[in-house]
Amino acid sequence: MAVLKVIEVLASSKISWEDASKEAVKHAAKTVKNLRSVYVKEQSMTIDNGNIVDYRVTLKLSFELE
Repeated sequence: MAVLKVIEVLASSKISWEDASKEAVKHAAKTVKNLRSVYVKEQSMTIDNGNIVDYRVTLKLSFELE
């Protein structure tokens, strides 16, 4: 039987929500072993003078406990 843990991470990118998500997973994979799935919980942007400054994502990452 597998036991999974879920953590929530936040990330941002100047390019896109997809880029923010990819970078968050890439970064988390450096220290979290056995990553299994990612759930995009929330997306948002910051705006300055009508221009998008940052794309932000809140992700739920699940990983199997050893």
